[in-house]
Amino acid sequence: MKLSKMLISTLRETPAEAEIVSHQLMLRAGMMRKMASGIYNYMPLGLRVMKKIEDIVREEMDKAGAQEFLASAILPSELWKESGRWEVFGPEMFKLKDRNEREFCLGPTHEEVFTDIARNEIKSYKQLPLNLYQIQTKYRDERRPRFGVMRSREFVMKDAYSFDKDYEGLDISYNKMYEAYHNIFKRCGLVCKCVEADSGAMGGSGSAEFMVKSEIGEDEIAFCTACEYAANVEKAPSTPEVLENEDIKELNKVTTPDVKTIDELIKFFKTTPKKFAKTLIYKADDKVVAVMVRGDREVNEVKVVNALGGAIDFEMADATTVKNATSAEVGFAGPIGIKVDVLFVDEEVANMYNFIIGANETGYHYENVNYGRDFEGKLGDFRKVVEGDKCPKCGKPMTVARGVEVGHIFKLGTKYSETMGANFLDEKGESKPLIMGCYGIGVNRTMATVIEQNHDENGIIWPLAIAPYQVIVIPAVTKDEEQVRVAEEIYNRLKGMGIEVLLDDRDERAGVKFKDADLIGIPMRITVGKKVKEGNVEFKLRNSSDIELISISEIFERVEKEFK
Repeated sequence: MKLSKMLISTLRETPAEAEIVSHQLMLRAGMMRKMASGIYNYMPLGLRVMKKIEDIVREEMDKAGAQEFLASAILPSELWKESGRWEVFGPEMFKLKDRNEREFCLGPTHEEVFTDIARNEIKSYKQLPLNLYQIQTKYRDERRPRFGVMRSREFVMKDAYSFDKDYEGLDISYNKMYEAYHNIFKRCGLVCKCVEADSGAMGGSGSAEFMVKSEIGEDEIAFCTACEYAANVEKAPSTPEVLENEDIKELNKVTTPDVKTIDELIKFFKTTPKKFAKTLIYKADDKVVAVMVRGDREVNEVKVVNALGGAIDFEMADATTVKNATSAEVGFAGPIGIKVDVLFVDEEVANMYNFIIGANETGYHYENVNYGRDFEGKLGDFRKVVEGDKCPKCGKPMTVARGVEVGHIFKLGTKYSETMGANFLDEKGESKPLIMGCYGIGVNRTMATVIEQNHDENGIIWPLAIAPYQVIVIPAVTKDEEQVRVAEEIYNRLKGMGIEVLLDDRDERAGVKFKDADLIGIPMRITVGKKVKEGNVEFKLRNSSDIELISISEIFERVEKEFK
């Protein structure tokens, strides 16, 4: 393609709205343009990258035995009400009505649709196993779209669903997708890690995320420093710290006027955060829930929601709710005499001795509190993993880093098939629910994450497999007839070899062309300059600062070498 004929406009200045590198470079390189908050149009260069990622996804999915089809993006509410998720999914769902007042939504995900297809099409165990997938735009009304396509209102997603007759079959299907995902991200040039994850609103018995370490990631990942264990902090179990035994002391109420925060309490009692247990109060749908963790710990709200069996609305309680539950101002909550529907106690608190809590009375705290003697609650792991916590597998210290999720695989089991009556007849002629798996990849998020991992101060550095074009040929001086002629000859021969090549035939200075080539991120650059009179051209890789002087006759072999 000749650049003079392309719809492409690069930007020298970074748009003020762009917060992260991938967002900045996708706008500056002319990959996309903003239409509204969280909504983007993909320009020709950006679309080429997207299509290449989609092609890699298709190849690996097909190789794993999955079949592609395409579902509607407009979904009837009946399916969602049947599964029980019409209200559960929350305000992120775009809802609409047709002229007959029938309710629909723009598909945020497609479990119900695939389950509906399965129950209508699959009748016998002889049709199993089956894996269907699609690549389609999803719609979610994000409260705060940000970071370009990292969190947008519409996004392209590959979602696949497997159907098996038993859980042994599900394990096989799940493992096939696990391998396919590793291949996909490796071919896209991404360095990522598979981590244990929470299933969230999708449900199911188990799930794993494919995460890319990144400072701009919205997820926190716990990595073991010694073994291969890794998990999303939402999911990661925290090994409780073993404390030294103490003699049980007598419970004592202490006056603590104007002392509310952990820092203030530490100074007041002249001790450490590990001697305190804090009580946080939440509203979960129509329930008031209290959660206790050690003073230096944070509540893992996902673990709490899971312990509740899921909640539509889960948030910190307001001051009025706190006062009704504790009969005190905010800052003095404790478990003794608290009026809540559920009291969750982190197992680490149950193992503490003679600790300090709020007394549910403004200006007072209890000291020498012990679980079992002074209060009881529902025990469990309700704390967030932190740096230095022990790995649940090998016991070595863990580290915590931020990450971006590019793929997620779930073992759904019968969550949807039982609810929606998706059954099959087994070998004995008995009706059984289909065993399901769900597997998603964010296509445009993958594109942005590749940029986050592959860029420098000059622009994008595309891996060869997904670059919009693989080679760019630049005549340094467009008024030099010999340079233009040789550049066109190289361009045409590369095209004939099946290589995706750009010819920068614009009437611009060489420096401008070089800057655009670097910004767009084309992997290989061939410059036809004054050395052409000696039969040589310059060859440069985008990910290297070295410039090679190569004869015109050998340049084609040099390009082919990069593909090999």
